[in-house]
Order: sequence, then C-alpha cells, then structure tokens
Amino acid sequence: MSLIVHKYGGTSMGSTERISSVAKRVAKWARAGHQMVVVPSAMSGETNRLLALAKELAPATPSDSYYRELDMLAATGEQASSALLAIALQAQGVDSVSYTGWQIPIRTDSAYTKARIESIDDARVRADLEAGKVVIVTGFQGQDAKGNITTLGRGGSDTSAVAVAAAMKADECLIYTDVDGVYTTDPRVVSDARRLSTVSFEEMLEMASLGSKVLQIRSVEFAGKYKVKLRVLSSFTPWDIDIVEEARSGTLITFEEDENMEKAIVSGIAFNRDETKVSVLGVPDKPGIAYQILGAVADANIEVDMIIQNISKDGKTDFSFTVNHSDHARTIDLLKTQVVPKLGAQEVVGDTKICKVSIVGIGMRSHVGVASTMFRTLSEEGINIQMISTSEIKTSVVIDEKYMELAVRALHKAFGLECDSK
Repeated sequence: MSLIVHKYGGTSMGSTERISSVAKRVAKWARAGHQMVVVPSAMSGETNRLLALAKELAPATPSDSYYRELDMLAATGEQASSALLAIALQAQGVDSVSYTGWQIPIRTDSAYTKARIESIDDARVRADLEAGKVVIVTGFQGQDAKGNITTLGRGGSDTSAVAVAAAMKADECLIYTDVDGVYTTDPRVVSDARRLSTVSFEEMLEMASLGSKVLQIRSVEFAGKYKVKLRVLSSFTPWDIDIVEEARSGTLITFEEDENMEKAIVSGIAFNRDETKVSVLGVPDKPGIAYQILGAVADANIEVDMIIQNISKDGKTDFSFTVNHSDHARTIDLLKTQVVPKLGAQEVVGDTKICKVSIVGIGMRSHVGVASTMFRTLSEEGINIQMISTSEIKTSVVIDEKYMELAVRALHKAFGLECDSK
C-alpha cells in the first residue's frame, strides 16, 4: 500500500462542482488501495478577497499585531476548502477528516505572512490513515511556538504538501494545477511552448525562483532536501482517467540527470513581473556599504534578488537591487528614513516598470556561448539590459517590462525550444 499526497490549487477548488470532481478523483485513488493525504488551497480568489477586506481596515502604519491578525484571517480560506472537501468525500462514501495546520500540528517560526516550517507531528495523521480515512490538511498555514496561527506566504500550499510528504516519507506527491505540467515557458505568452515530460530538480528550483508560477520555490527546496518524488499534473483531466495513465502524466521532477537532459542547452524561459528595482545613488564607496544597505533590508524580512554596484567615481558609487513588488514602498521608506541618513548617500530611487527574464538549463554547464546568444538576441530586438545575474545553469536579465513578451518569444525561438524534444 502506497502513501500518496495530493495537492490541489485554488482553481481546482474554485467551486462546489470542482470540489466534487476533486473528491471523486481522491476517492478513486483511495479505492485503489492507497493511503491518501490531501492538501487543498483556498477556493480561487478567496485569499485575495480576505486580504482586500483587511486592507480597507488596516492602520496607516501596520504593526506586528496587524500581520498576526492578517494570518489569522487568511488561514480561514484553506480551512473552508478543507472542510468542504471532507464533506464531498463523505458524499462519495469515503471516510474522511480535515485538520487545520495547528491541529496536526505544523510548527513554524513567527514570521507572520512569510513563516517557515520547523517541524510536523505526523502521529495524528498516521493514526487516521491506519483507520482507513482520507486525511485532509489545510495548506499554507501552521502554528508558532506561542500558539499563533501563521501563514507561509503566497503559494504556501505547495510547500505544505511537500513538507507533509517529506515528514511522512510519502511514496509520491502529486501537485494538481490548472495546467498539465511544466512548459518551456508560459503558453499564454508563447503559443508553441512545449510541456516537458521531465525536468531536473535543479532546473525546477531555478525556474521557480525566477518567476515560473507552476511551483512555489520553497516547495521545490523541500523536495530537493528530502528527495520527495514530485509530479505536476492537471486537475482538469476527467476524474475517472485510468489511474496508471494519470500517475505517468504531467511533468516529473527528477533527481537523476541523464545525457538527454544535457543535450538540451536551455530547457525553459522563465520571467517575473513582480520585481521592482531600488537604487541608492551617490553612496560613499568604502568597505561595509553593501552590508549597511542590505543588512537593514534583511532585518526587515525583505527578500533581495539581483544586486549590482557601479564602478566608483570620485569616491561615490550607485548600488541597485531588486525586491518583490509588494515590498517596494516599504524598502524605499526604510532606506530613506534609516539607511541613507547614516550613509550620507544622495538619494533613493525606485523603478516599478521592470521585469526579469531568465534562461535555464543544466546543459548550460557543458556548452559555451549560451549567455552571448541571449544577449545577441535581445540586442537584435532593441532591448536594453539593465542588470545581469548568472549561475551554472541560468542567466537572468532585468529589462523594461514593456519588452517582456517580446524578449520571451525571441529567446524561446533563438534556443529552439519549440522544436527540441525532452
């Protein structure tokens, strides 16, 4: 008997009709003899609705207490969808029970809205599985050491599912979404984008970190750390599809590289519209400047992505970095009020009209000239590069957001992603 974890996204849980379809699919797996743990997201749009209500009532300067209540509020969306799924399974004649993250419990730190999982007690879930029940665990949430409800950040249900699978040593974790796998890029931008039957863990980690919306990056990190077998597939296939066929569909995130993978120099094009650029201008060029700027940002629990420092001129330099769009205003205010006065910098400016475009592929390790092909392609399209970041298997650039789709289409064609197979 296999232990299988299913995770269903908000679109998959978007209506009572969709929830009923999910229940039929889960029941099929349970009747086939599998022990089943299901991690659902909130119904599509519900978390946004709740957060919008909070924003209407929010104080001008939110405190930690505000973010505590924000987590308290946002966690109710998954609680509702979990209970509804349990009811739908019971209607299918399947014994089921739903739990919130704090009932398991899933222990986290106290970083409200961005909490990280520290431990999972699986005793209660295992007891129910042994009793023949399907167990439903709310995604996206947990409980800190003081008993406060915490949430893991947007997309956190993916992380919850993989973490549960890791803690319980599940045979496989299936991530059901509104797409049928991982593509060379977003098919809504490039119509001839291809679905990949397999993608390496390293590639998926890079793609998730660079803006691919298929999987949340922390879920991929968990999968890599604990070697969780992960598969991305669609919940919009007929629920009664043959279970063997379903188990082989979608895209498998693999930890084993082979020579065929390296033949594909670039496996995918990722992009991210959610980043903004922050620049501290006229900074005295002396040791410790980067720490003074980024240390303060890190202390505010703001994540920094790409970083660039210009060549010193007359003892001054400019320091730029990117942050998530939601942290832009807070970062600017922090730098203006706490950092710039201490540094003696001239000013802080922000640019919200940028995007990041990246090429990813483990084949880049063994091929030269990949980055130059990327730069030449963008140059031929008249697209200026503002920032560059590289690793063994990726190259990222920051460009003006109005050129994003043009850049993605041109790079997809330049690297032959519409015709190579993988």
